[in-house]
Amino acid sequence: MSVPRPPPPGADPMLWQYFQAVDRDGNGGITADELQRVLFNNGQIPFNEETVRLMVGMFDHDQSGTINFNEFSRLWQHIQEWYGVFNNFDMDKSGSIDKNELSRAFLIFGYNLPEPLIDLLLRKYDRFGRGSITLDAFIQCCVTIRSLTESFQRFDTDRDGWINLDYHNFLHLVLANR
Repeated sequence: MSVPRPPPPGADPMLWQYFQAVDRDGNGGITADELQRVLFNNGQIPFNEETVRLMVGMFDHDQSGTINFNEFSRLWQHIQEWYGVFNNFDMDKSGSIDKNELSRAFLIFGYNLPEPLIDLLLRKYDRFGRGSITLDAFIQCCVTIRSLTESFQRFDTDRDGWINLDYHNFLHLVLANR
């Protein structure tokens, strides 16, 4: 049995303990598979594999395929933020939010999305066909919108909300966000 490593200087001891529990092989990095084993919607349904992969990819700054403790700490802060917003809009505590709640949640994050786009997001991420999305789908929506927005902004050099792309740059923009 290996001796647990002490937390890095300044680290939250409880978060370090959780990180070590999730890092099943003890190599100092958490894979999407390891993370998926501990994330659940409403305490019951495991997070969607794609959502977990996107989250790890969003915080895996060294492109190692894993997240180290510092990357995990930032991810954990975002998960708590996403959960807080989601939970505030899940009025009936069903573990899902509907179209109007989704629209208001995006406003909290600074995205004023038009109704047709909210409809499209709901159709795309409603895994169970109930007209609502679960926490993991909400996170996947948020990660996708954030990632696409950041990619768009790299092309929108004059910040006027318009870009001009050729086909290859369009493909790069989209595929770099998959």
